[in-house]
Amino acid sequence: MNEIIREIEAAQLKENVGDFHVGDTVKVYGKIKEGNRERIQVFEGTVLKIQGGSSRATFTVRKVSNGVGVEKTWPMHSPNVEKVEVVRRGKVRRAKLNYLRDRVGKKAKVKELVR
Repeated sequence: MNEIIREIEAAQLKENVGDFHVGDTVKVYGKIKEGNRERIQVFEGTVLKIQGGSSRATFTVRKVSNGVGVEKTWPMHSPNVEKVEVVRRGKVRRAKLNYLRDRVGKKAKVKELVR
């Protein structure tokens, strides 16, 4: 039974997911259906966490829009995620950045990783 599930999940995996990590500022190009039309909407923010594995992997992106924090969680291998583009690399020392939710202004910034 396990082997059958593993084969089904392997068929659903995307080949080019994008190379991003926690703390990076990314642009997520998500498909949105409005009636019978489909368009792409960009969501730009900081990656708070990446969790799960194989086809169940998800990532959460947070941005501040009109003074209100907005978080969205996407499945990595979803067909509704067109692409993930890294705007800038972040230098962080932990896997989950939940502490950013309580911070406002300059305190909510993540240092940029210079390579």
